[in-house]
Amino acid sequence: MTGQRDTTGRRDTTGRRDTTGRRGTTARGDATARGDATARSDATERSDATERSDSTGRGDATGEGRAVGPGATAGADAACGEGASGPGPGAGEGRAAGQSRRSFLTYLVAAPTLALVTRAGADALAPQPAHAVVPSLPAIADLVDLGDLFILAGAPTSALLALAVDADGTVRFRLPREEVGQGLTTAVAMLVAEELDAPLASVRVELDDARPELLFNQLTGSSNSIRSLYGPVRQCAATARARLVAAAARRWNLAPAALTTADGAVRAPDGRTAGYGSLAADAADPGLTVPGATPKKTARHTLVGSPTNRVDARAMVTGALRYTLDLDVPGAKPCVVRRPPTLGGAVRAVANLAAVRAMPGVLHVVTVPTGVAVVADTFGQALDAKAALQVTWGPGPADGLSDAQVRTKLRAATPPLLVPPLLTPYVDAEFDFAFVSHAPMETNSAIADVREDRAEIWSGLKSPIVARQTIAADLGLPVDKVAVHVVQAGGSFGRRLFFDAALEAARVSKACRRPVKLMWTRVDDTRHGRMRPATHHRIRATHLLGEVLSFEHRVAAVETDFRHGLGEIITATAANLPLGIGNATLAQTLFLTTVKSPYHFGLTTQALTEVPTGIPTASWRSVYSANTRGAEEIVVDELAAATGRDPYRFRRAFLKNDAQRAVLDKVATEGGWGRPMGAGRAQGIAFHEEYKSRTACLVEIDTRDPEHVRVTKAVIAVDVGLPVNPRGLEAQMTGGLTDAISTTLRAGLHLDRGLPLEGSYSQFRWARQRDTPQDVRVFVLPATGEEPGGAGELGVPAAVGAIANAWARATGSKPRSFPLDFDVDFTPYPR
Repeated sequence: MTGQRDTTGRRDTTGRRDTTGRRGTTARGDATARGDATARSDATERSDATERSDSTGRGDATGEGRAVGPGATAGADAACGEGASGPGPGAGEGRAAGQSRRSFLTYLVAAPTLALVTRAGADALAPQPAHAVVPSLPAIADLVDLGDLFILAGAPTSALLALAVDADGTVRFRLPREEVGQGLTTAVAMLVAEELDAPLASVRVELDDARPELLFNQLTGSSNSIRSLYGPVRQCAATARARLVAAAARRWNLAPAALTTADGAVRAPDGRTAGYGSLAADAADPGLTVPGATPKKTARHTLVGSPTNRVDARAMVTGALRYTLDLDVPGAKPCVVRRPPTLGGAVRAVANLAAVRAMPGVLHVVTVPTGVAVVADTFGQALDAKAALQVTWGPGPADGLSDAQVRTKLRAATPPLLVPPLLTPYVDAEFDFAFVSHAPMETNSAIADVREDRAEIWSGLKSPIVARQTIAADLGLPVDKVAVHVVQAGGSFGRRLFFDAALEAARVSKACRRPVKLMWTRVDDTRHGRMRPATHHRIRATHLLGEVLSFEHRVAAVETDFRHGLGEIITATAANLPLGIGNATLAQTLFLTTVKSPYHFGLTTQALTEVPTGIPTASWRSVYSANTRGAEEIVVDELAAATGRDPYRFRRAFLKNDAQRAVLDKVATEGGWGRPMGAGRAQGIAFHEEYKSRTACLVEIDTRDPEHVRVTKAVIAVDVGLPVNPRGLEAQMTGGLTDAISTTLRAGLHLDRGLPLEGSYSQFRWARQRDTPQDVRVFVLPATGEEPGGAGELGVPAAVGAIANAWARATGSKPRSFPLDFDVDFTPYPR
């Protein structure tokens, strides 16, 4: 893969400043003493960023990231306080774009569960100049997206950040998000280094423990981490830098305005320098007079916006990174769980309990709500004992369900289309998407040490606050007696929004009265882990004289579980309210604030119906957009064919603005759209926009060997507004491409009598190296805005559409059921 940055008339911009001390200094806002000194900032400046996309494929590694207590040595506390459209692609088919909008924000708190933002304005609802006869009105996601809602919900606590400067000049920033391989720690380190004028190598980003005081502000998801952290991190680092400069000014009896900073030091006009480490203690002085701190203008950025290697890359490839099961917690013994033969089944009896307890190395055998847990001296001994258990199981909630029944339920639940074709030509299409495993490289795991009066948990968690609160309630302990440490994880794709392993480990540890190191096996993770729901789609588009008059999309999906809420116990409890009130409200909110059509297709409607089944599900990368927008992009190609238009030209004519057309034009030009291809080979193209970002994807496919259909080439262009780390964005988009290749061509779960048949990577057909194109080019467009948009969810939908469209052109068949090659060509593991 080669990532490339476009250089056509735009400029990269990002970053600003954030600084603060630690090791003797911990900056946390409005200066509340803590440990050696802690300041908390009330800077509620909004921020924007992107989460998720675990780089390429499934298993990005990431380091341990344990929270370290605040007690420090010589250092300085710095308070993180308040501081003070590109050219169109070409002639002919475009419609005017780039209009400035006068808009206002209305803040509405809905029940106790949702903070809702709506943005409206007369110009937002007015028809835009367009080639289309019937322009489309803005969708809800055009006016306010899910990231906007999360930013608003987290705003009251967005300034509660901690940054420390050690005596040796090391800068430590406490990150209240999870690193799961998406490159977040690298991007945040770049923001801190930029604002501090410190070397990137001197910045350490450490994952913060669960902090309930952050409320909604410690949830990692929805492409929101950089979006929400961008402003607060820069402000925090800028404040720390201002304190360091003020400390130097007092030492030298000079005005702060006369001093400059560079390479981790403050410099005087006469050539004197003072390293940040030497100033740390003085900078922590609460009596220090500090002028207002303002983050850098984007024009001054030297690091942010530059392609940068991951700060943890060497540790990842050398094995130095420590994941949950690598941690050395005194006394923690290996633990595995025998799970039921159907999803959610319960233990009724264990016939040979005494015999298993007598097996070599076995220390404990206990029953928990999810199965029978075995604790032993080694994982090998625990696995042997688990296999020997003779368990009688009760039924689970989905025992009678197999793929055919699920499809029947979904088809029956799909609402009818409203617009009859009457006398106009139309395109009708229906699609089915199978269940899909998250399949991160690191399986579910956790370490728990539960005592009579306290508990301590270590795990890779994207919603650690609700994990801590739920575990405390389950154990019968006060929340302040439960410590939850967030450990960097090897992949997530939405899976680690839930904390199944942490809760399970805590229950086992309580029952055994000893620390345990719980591991889910690969079969556990694939069969009993949460999965992307199966969906059915019904689409109708009417057209006349080359114009699209209406576009309707009805989605029926197995219910997605959002019972983690917004990352804390109040909204999680609300999500557990009865059918139609709790989880369904969150589902509709997510659907409406993420899914939208980027085209002027006349009367456009998109609607979701969810079907409860008892099958454990969770958000999967791109959540509703991967299937919904992927299916729509297939229909766009079929509309182009029905109107006698080229797929690229057709999209270009109906996209709503020049920013969208810019990425589409980029892939068409760089990918050589329309070049001659031999029989069984073809190109496909598609577009997607979400979370203030947009992308286009062009692929080439070779279907000549039906047993091994391959994507041979991919060209991707992406515009995220303001890119922080273009190299990280390249990895995000390549990871999205790999996800799309896998789930479009071969990877899915067969549900059979209440349990997936697949149990490992050898059966769940995720793309291997031989299945991925050698020729991948990612073009990150230079900055087109002042804030970053989301990227983690962005890369999948356009790639799904492009791959399916290329397959259709190469084979002459219409793709309707995914994955396209979905045979059971393996012998399933025993239940």
